[in-house]
Formats: sequence, structure tokens, C-alpha cells
Amino acid sequence: MEHLSIIEIKDLSFSYTGSARKSLNRVNINVRKGEFVVVTGPSGCGKTTLCRCLNGLVPNFYAGDLEGEALVCGLDIRKQSTGALSQHVGFVFQNPENQLFSLTVERDVAFGPENLGLSRKEIRRRVEWALKVTGIEALRDRAPYELSGGQQQRAAIASVLAMQPEIIVLDEPTSFLDPKSSKEILQVISNLNKELGITVFLVEHRLDLATRHSNRIIILDKGAVALDGPPEDVYNEEAHLIGIGLPKVTLLFHLLRHDGIETEKIPVTVEQGAEELRRILRK
Repeated sequence: MEHLSIIEIKDLSFSYTGSARKSLNRVNINVRKGEFVVVTGPSGCGKTTLCRCLNGLVPNFYAGDLEGEALVCGLDIRKQSTGALSQHVGFVFQNPENQLFSLTVERDVAFGPENLGLSRKEIRRRVEWALKVTGIEALRDRAPYELSGGQQQRAAIASVLAMQPEIIVLDEPTSFLDPKSSKEILQVISNLNKELGITVFLVEHRLDLATRHSNRIIILDKGAVALDGPPEDVYNEEAHLIGIGLPKVTLLFHLLRHDGIETEKIPVTVEQGAEELRRILRK
């Protein structure tokens, strides 16, 4: 049977061993192949736990009480090892230093394909491709600890891409980066989504930067899905009350409406905001 969704989560709940609180509480999410999904929410709402479910760290590494169902590329996370799921789901951690451990970038990127037992020729092909698409070919012989934060994050993404996953999960990849590096990393991720069709599941707080690349926003609150849909539908008053840092342009137009200024829509990007302001001024 062919699955319509590349990620299917149904009534998924999870609590870590020793914790009385559910980190996830009856979560239902379906993600189609090729989507760029941004997941956000207050600290402690379950974002990282949800990511860990997608690559099998929950329940294979982090023990606890798991209820419900989670299928990734048609595979049940309960019945698959983390190694098996890693061939379908690439995971980029919040801090790239936790993911890079070899003496050179090239060795880090080659690590995954080598562990798949691929031929030397295929490993070389994948490494060259991953370095190229992330724009770090010139860094191949550099030690990861010599790189900037943005360069390290690109290297971490390249090491995941060399496994050629269908899905790439990123847990706040810009949290250690300055705004310029954050913008560049998100553009790299967006290019992978648009040009290669890789499904992106991105946990992010910097919604000003991430929203322009996404076609869907999921807001978690207290372990459950509070809002799910296109950015222009999700960034409403309820999202603001949950404590989400809405894009500044979106917040501006909410304030304008409160002051009685009529707007046709609530923009979610600066470009949309500029267009709406020009329309208002022409009236």
C-alpha cells in the first residue's frame, strides 16, 4: 500500500522514564513528501521530543512510555532501529559540535556512507555531492573545530545529506548562529527542499527568517498541536497568546488592525508587508 504521507503521526503520546508529565500528548501530524514544515512553540512544549521520534531516538535510545503510532516513510518507529531509520531520515542537531567529530570535514561527511558499507566510488560521489550542494568544497580538509558556527552547521548538514535521506529533520539549527549565518543556513535548507525535493521538518524560533521558506507552520503547546496550517492562517491572535515570537511584520499588522486600520490580509514576510502598506497608502 502506498502511503500518501511521508510522515504519519496518529495520537502519539510520550513521557520519559521517571517523568509524570507527557512530553507529547496525542499528537496528530501528516506531512506530505516535499513539504517544508516549520515547528515552533514555547520552551518545553515537546519540539525536540517530536524530532527524536522521527529518527527513532524515541523509543530506541530515550526510554519511556510511548503510545499511538508514528510511521516515517511507511516504517513504524517502534519496529525499526535508529540505524535503519537513519537511511530515510537525516537529523541535524541544535549544536553542530555534537555532530562533528573527525579530523577533517571530508571525513565527517564520509562517515555515514562508510557505515552503510557502500563502495569507495559511491562514497566519493556522495561526499563530493554533499560538499557541493552545501557550498563547503573549499573546507573539505579543514578541521571542524577551526570553522565558524555557520560553516560547522553546513558541514553537519552535508554529513546528513551524504546518507541521501528522504527527510531532513533540523532541531533549531540557527540557535548558535548570528543573523547573517542563520539566513544563509536557512537558504541552504530551502534550496535542498526546492531543488532536490527533500522533505524538511524544521524546529525553529526565528520565524522572521524561517517563514519565507515554509509552506506550513505547526505550533506545539504543552505537548500537543495547538495550530497547524499555512503561515497566513496560523499567525493569528491565538498564536500570539501561546507565546510565539511572531514575525515582526505580522505583529505590526496585528497592531494596526487593533488601531482601526483596515488591512486585506496579515502579511507574514517583509515583502508582503511592504505591498500591503503601499495598498493602504494608495487608499
